[in-house]
Amino acid sequence: MLINKTLVAVSDQVSADLQGESVILNLKTGRYYGLDPVGARVWELLQKPITFQHLKGTLLDEFEVDEHTCEQDLLELLQQLVDVELVEVVDAPGD
Repeated sequence: MLINKTLVAVSDQVSADLQGESVILNLKTGRYYGLDPVGARVWELLQKPITFQHLKGTLLDEFEVDEHTCEQDLLELLQQLVDVELVEVVDAPGD
């Protein structure tokens, strides 16, 4: 489960900010993806390895959302990004 993992955006992609939203091109598959402003913030944070818990904490600090909803929505988004090969699970320092 992603809750105890460290994640990072893959290197085989390019992305751009479009008025608070993100557009991402997976260079390996040639497919484009779009993220709303909250997803764009997650994407920004994923440019460096980050733990799920740190991602969740940042979103809770920056957006008006309850913890349960934040966790469930974040897990769903991250799993989708992993499934389309835009995000990968990496070993945390010291693992």
